[in-house]
Formats: sequence, C-alpha cells, structure tokens
Amino acid sequence: MTIEVTVDGPVATATVNRPEARNAMTMAMYDALAAFCERVDADDSVRVAVIRGAGGRAFVSGTDIAHFRDFRDASDGLAYEERIESVLARLEQVHVPTIAVVQGYATGGGLSIAAACDLRVCTPDARFGLPIARTLGNCVSMPTYARLVHLIGAARAVHLIYTAGFVDGAEAARIGLASELTDDVDTRLAELCERLLANAPLTMRASKIALRRLRDQALPPGDDLVSLCYGSADFREGVAAFLGKRPPRWQGISSSGGGSPTWR
Repeated sequence: MTIEVTVDGPVATATVNRPEARNAMTMAMYDALAAFCERVDADDSVRVAVIRGAGGRAFVSGTDIAHFRDFRDASDGLAYEERIESVLARLEQVHVPTIAVVQGYATGGGLSIAAACDLRVCTPDARFGLPIARTLGNCVSMPTYARLVHLIGAARAVHLIYTAGFVDGAEAARIGLASELTDDVDTRLAELCERLLANAPLTMRASKIALRRLRDQALPPGDDLVSLCYGSADFREGVAAFLGKRPPRWQGISSSGGGSPTWR
C-alpha cells in the first residue's frame, strides 16, 4: 500500500507515496484511494479532502504500465476501464469538497484523478497531459472524456489528446484545467481549506451534485471505443514498446476483438 492517509482536524489528506515511480498507480493504490473516499464520508468531522503526490516530481503519472503486460483482448480493457471509472466516480461522489494538489506530472490516470476532484491547485512546474496517442494507443472511458471536456472544452480536449503533449501550470490555470496557480502550494492550500471550512457544507454538496448532473445528461455508452483500442494489436505494441523503452510501431488496424464502433 503506497497511499498514506492523514487526518488533521477537519482536513483529510491522501498522499500518493511512490516517488521512485513518479507516483504511478497500482490496482491496490486505486483501491486504497476508493477506501480513502469511504473513510472521508464515514467521518462527519472531516470537511475537506485533499489528494497530493509525494516527492514533488509528480502528482500521479498514471497507471503502472506493467499492469497492462498481460492484457490479451478487449475484455481486459473493458474490465480495467470499468474498475478505474468506479474509483473516479467514487471520488466525485465524496460528500465534502475535494482538492487535488498538483506538483509535477499529472499524466493519464493522474489527470483523470485530478479532473474528478472539485478543485485543482497547481504549481508552475505542473504538467498536465493525456499522452495515450503517443504511448499506449488506448483510450479512456466516456466519463473521463466528459470530465475533460467539461473543464476545458471540446477544442482544447481534442488538441491535448491528439498532440499527446502537456500543458504547464500557468496554461492549465488559464484554460481551466487547474483552478488555481501558486508558487507556495502549502500556504495556499491552508488558506483554501480555511475558506472552504467556513462555507455552508450543504450548499457545496448540492452544487457538486447539480454540476455533475448537468455534465452527465444522456452520456452515451463507450464500450465499443474501449474495445476498439484495447482489443487491437496497436495497444499490445504500445505496451511492449513502452516497457522496452523504444518507439511504438503503429498499424492502425483493429483486431477481430476490437469491436465495430459507430458515430452514434
């Protein structure tokens, strides 16, 4: 278990503590994050929840790529995305305000975790990105795409995904991917927590639920898209190339297990 939980009065903090791997998440760590959400909601004295990464080089750099080594077909991708989405949805449903403190990389699953929080406070050296078109050749769940579009709009979401690049802290704050930019993250975090603790809890909770309902109206299914990517030879090539530290050789051909997606 490499997520450390501390409770300081009304503020609970989950620290992703795997700095030697840029805080890449294992499945056990995702489970621990979900357990943290349960713990927060079970404690009426907790009024704010914070998620941050240890080491200063990364918030979360995504899922540990070694987890994908044994994926064989689309069903593995579907099961994985369903499991990750269950954790992200649980994080979104935490009763109290949630704050992601982003220093360094928030990549892939790290970006998804940050996007599922209510607020994102970042430093200038933050790097937000979803570089899956350059690395693994997979995709993400429909709710994850919806969170990204909800924050930065469709045009910027498309550009971020297609270019497989990163935006720094200043740009993230400018486009709405981060809610605040600060050079002194600990001081600003303390100030922000103090402000939230002074506000009406039910107003913030109702607003959180209302905004999610607006975003998720008639969200279409996306299993066919997950199957298209995770069931492909390109995905297996992406994983092998990443672990082998070489450029991937994309073919762009879906396998028989990759599904047949439509525009609707």
